[in-house]
Amino acid sequence: MEHLINLFVRSIFVDNMIFAFFLGMCSYLAVSKNVKTALGLGVAVTFVLLITVPVDYLLQVHVLDPLDLSYLSFILFIAIIAGIVQIVEMFVERFSPSLYASLGIFLPLIAVNCAIMGASLFMQQRIQMDPTVNTQAIANVWDALVYALGSGIGWLLAIVGLAAIREKMAYTDVPKPLQGLGITFITVGLMAMAFMCFSGLKL
Repeated sequence: MEHLINLFVRSIFVDNMIFAFFLGMCSYLAVSKNVKTALGLGVAVTFVLLITVPVDYLLQVHVLDPLDLSYLSFILFIAIIAGIVQIVEMFVERFSPSLYASLGIFLPLIAVNCAIMGASLFMQQRIQMDPTVNTQAIANVWDALVYALGSGIGWLLAIVGLAAIREKMAYTDVPKPLQGLGITFITVGLMAMAFMCFSGLKL
């Protein structure tokens, strides 16, 4: 249990997909203009991670590795992610048309969100843990679930936090040369530096 808690906390704050690895930056910057839309996308990304990472783990451990087909993992991971994203897209369109319209093209683009693919590949790396790497191997599907949930929550916190700041910045006097992406990049950099305070955190 202690290992799972440590993995969960580290995946949110220390190994944050945005601030530690800068994965998923495209949709992160584009959809973080208001909190409601950012929250919707963050929940969708978390849901996709929660399904795809354990499924990719089971595929890797119980199918690809025993059959010596690990070289197919990349393309199969992409196929699984694309299938899950299609289901999420249909669900959002059916039950929340306003959110579907707000997210626009960025909802189907979750399929190519680097954070989701990165989580699956990091999971694969932990299965084949290098003894020189200071991370504990994912030993079972529970570890994969906890890692996926933590990574999703970390991404959600990052995008909602940036959206809240950008909403406030709309009412501030930002120097003209820094308006738009300029001040956004500065804000993301400062947020990443703030998250560096969690480096070395171990429960």
